[in-house]
Amino acid sequence: MPSYLLINYSCRFDRDLKWRTGVEIVPIQCTSSNDFQITSSALEEAFHEARRRKLRVKGVLVTNPSNPLGTTMTRNELNLLLSFVTEKGIHLISDEIYSGTVFSSPGFVSILEVLKDRKCENSQVWDRVHIVYSLSKDLGLPGFRVGAIYSNDDTVVSAATKMSSFGLVSSQTQYLLSALLSDKKFTRNYISENKKRLKQRQTLLVKGLEKAGISCLESNAGLFCWVNMKHLLSSNTFTAEMELWKKIVHEVKLNISPGSSCHCTEPGWFRVCFANMSEETLNLAIQRLKSFVESMNSQSHHQMLKSSRRKSLAKWVFRLSFDHDHREPEER
Repeated sequence: MPSYLLINYSCRFDRDLKWRTGVEIVPIQCTSSNDFQITSSALEEAFHEARRRKLRVKGVLVTNPSNPLGTTMTRNELNLLLSFVTEKGIHLISDEIYSGTVFSSPGFVSILEVLKDRKCENSQVWDRVHIVYSLSKDLGLPGFRVGAIYSNDDTVVSAATKMSSFGLVSSQTQYLLSALLSDKKFTRNYISENKKRLKQRQTLLVKGLEKAGISCLESNAGLFCWVNMKHLLSSNTFTAEMELWKKIVHEVKLNISPGSSCHCTEPGWFRVCFANMSEETLNLAIQRLKSFVESMNSQSHHQMLKSSRRKSLAKWVFRLSFDHDHREPEER
């Protein structure tokens, strides 16, 4: 029987986990009605869906802060997750790679904090919760390929130690990072300035999209926004979502991520990054999107006018025909 993981919305988990290991992924289906927060019913539905497909439950994998939502998980959500994995006797993996990008309230809460608040140190769930982290996002060092696994399970730590032999960090990289992270003044200033700039860029994107008639999910972390473009779809389908995505790629020359690539169940949501470019480039991207939306609205208005004219003509012809058929014959 194949094993599987329950995941909340996230980019790249399919590629990172499924392609090489064969692990099946069953998404936790969240909705815009509560800003895509995890609920107990969503967890249970995903669990029963996996059982229906005869999959063996191994654990739950979440990103906190969320990629692609750009939001931090609430304490309520984290408590729900802990209660769920405790009840089912499965593992919980918390990917906290964006924890240093939180630029506004509410602040970031690690799953480890909730574990300690619940005094789980001597319970079985203590060994079933694992944290994944990397310097790729918070310090902007993806090329260094440095990450970490925090776990109280000796088996997990042992396996990770053996696997690390295939991707060792060079001595030069270790020395540089040791010197960098030991400089407390630099790290404090860097994180503070980074959060300030992220907030500025996020505000620039959100306000720019608002002027174009596009709304975003309220976010407080990450390098991206979860953008609602439902009103630009030709129909409420994922086929229409992909059609819109292709138009944006080929006509606007921007590559944004469609929600379907993140297992979103509602067509029309897209992930738009704002931190991997200059302010000038971001302003240009916003202007292109604004022009594209205006063009689509103009086309839609033109189509509506044509349709209205056709209907008016049809009604006029019908009335003319009706009047002719029911006209009394003239006296001779």
